[in-house]
Amino acid sequence: MNLNATLFVQFVVFFILVFVTMKFVWPPVMKALDERAERIANGLAAADRGKAEMAAAEKRIAAELASTREESVKRIADAEKRAQAIIEDAKQTAAVEAARIIEAAKADAEQQVTRAREELRGQVAALAVAGAEQILKREVNATAHADLLNRLSTEL
Repeated sequence: MNLNATLFVQFVVFFILVFVTMKFVWPPVMKALDERAERIANGLAAADRGKAEMAAAEKRIAAELASTREESVKRIADAEKRAQAIIEDAKQTAAVEAARIIEAAKADAEQQVTRAREELRGQVAALAVAGAEQILKREVNATAHADLLNRLSTEL
């Protein structure tokens, strides 16, 4: 065979190889590449959507945290106001109770002073009667002289 025939056979084999490759090998390879490119594109799109959703979620979280902080500050302020109101109420109640106790103590003290005066008057009257008895060297009848003793105790 000569050189031209070998070249022609090589040429025909090359075209048959190219034809078989184009007909049977190339379509599945291209299909696999296209599917892979599509999966990559879908993955990138999903990643972009995930980033956007994450950014939106972070914004919602930040807004919720701010709202929670504001609510906490408000509740703390309300609790402090309520505590002050309770303290003021307790102070007023204590002041009323203290005034009542003071009045009761004054009344009790006044009663004790009055009782002490009455006892003292009785003792002074008894001493006066005893003294008068000693002076007169005779017994003074307390029942007979009740009017005189009452006037004497009133003067004392």
